[in-house]
Amino acid sequence: MLADLATAYPLVQATFEEAGSVLGRDLWQLVSSGPAAELDRTETTQPAMLAAGVAVWRCWQVQGGPRPVVMAGHSLGEYTALVCAEALTFADAVALVAERARLMQVAVPVGQGAMAALLGLDDAAVGALCAEQAEGEVLEAVNYNAPGQVVIAGTSAAVARAVAAARAAGAKRAVVLPVSVPSHCALMRPAALQLAEHLAAIRINTPAIPVVHNVNAGTASDPAQVRELLARQLYSPVRWVECVQAIAAQGVTLAFEAGPGKVLTGLGKRIDRCLETRSLFDPPGVIEGLVAAAT
Repeated sequence: MLADLATAYPLVQATFEEAGSVLGRDLWQLVSSGPAAELDRTETTQPAMLAAGVAVWRCWQVQGGPRPVVMAGHSLGEYTALVCAEALTFADAVALVAERARLMQVAVPVGQGAMAALLGLDDAAVGALCAEQAEGEVLEAVNYNAPGQVVIAGTSAAVARAVAAARAAGAKRAVVLPVSVPSHCALMRPAALQLAEHLAAIRINTPAIPVVHNVNAGTASDPAQVRELLARQLYSPVRWVECVQAIAAQGVTLAFEAGPGKVLTGLGKRIDRCLETRSLFDPPGVIEGLVAAAT
């Protein structure tokens, strides 16, 4: 994770070490060497993804990258955006997402919940499929990632039924995701109630840069509203298509992905072809991004 960027920018490793000091573990060693099974546990994945996004943002800053007019983050990335927008301190965010992960895993033990990506079906078809295959269990569309790309979540049995039904309905792809918790569905409501208590105990500032939230594709300046949206996010769909559309509606024509890969860059291109999207996960990407931002 970010190995090439870390070679060019020592602050990448330093950022992971800073997060690790909060957690009491060597996070950089874990993302560098594994084991993969440990990285796939949500208690590890969430702090690691937060550290990765913040590390990239810091690289952008030290290179003199221009200040964004708006930010957004997909799911856990919303916390990264709030750190970069100075609404949360990095240390508080690391502790918070670690607790968020723990609460999510406790709410649904490993093996009892699942998530799956469905490609090639429209939103309405996915909604109908979930209703048909729920059979009294939780089964919901939870990530609207791009037109024709929706993630579902719920109990393991319901997700398995939905995957089979999606394939029969002509989905281009229907695959169970390697995650340990069914994020953003009703199974996360108990975790959200407990998370709200932790959110109430930390300081949240008015974001210095507006952040578009997953729950409603809108921004919030009131810290109390930010807390509410973060708690609701745990059991509400990630409306990423609407978030990107909201960014573009502000006149934004160039967007950068700060993280360990380029998944959101690809989604952005599918959502709005007029929006130029670039990723900053390696040194060439940072250099090319700086040039693009300057022109």
